[in-house]
Amino acid sequence: MPGQRLDKWLWCARLAKTRTGAARLIEARKVRVNGDRTLKPSRLVQAGDVVTLAFLGRLSAVRVLGAVERRGPASLARTLYEDLTPQAAPPEPGADGSGRQGPRPTKRDRRRLDALRGSDF
Repeated sequence: MPGQRLDKWLWCARLAKTRTGAARLIEARKVRVNGDRTLKPSRLVQAGDVVTLAFLGRLSAVRVLGAVERRGPASLARTLYEDLTPQAAPPEPGADGSGRQGPRPTKRDRRRLDALRGSDF
C-alpha cells in the first residue's frame, strides 16, 4: 500500500461520518499519527501506522491494516484497522457522584423510608 490521505482513510474506515468531518477533526488537532499531531488532512497513512483520535470525550487508538479506494460496508471498514483502545474498567458503585451504593429503591422501599423519617409526603 503506497499510502492514503488521512481524511479519506478515516472516512473509509467509518471513524468519521463524512470526509469533511474527518478533515475538521484533523485541523482541530484531534488526530495523531504515530504520536505526532497532524495538521493536514492530506497526510498519508500506511499499514502499520497508529492513529489516535480524541473526540466526543473519548480517546481511540487504532492501527492501520489497509486501505480501500472506495468506501464500502461497515464489515469491510472493520478490516481496515485493529482497535488498540484499552477497555475502560467497569464503574465503581457510587462512582457517578450520586453516592448510591446499590440499585435505585423501589416505590415500596421509598414509602418505608419516608415512614421512618416521618415525612408527610
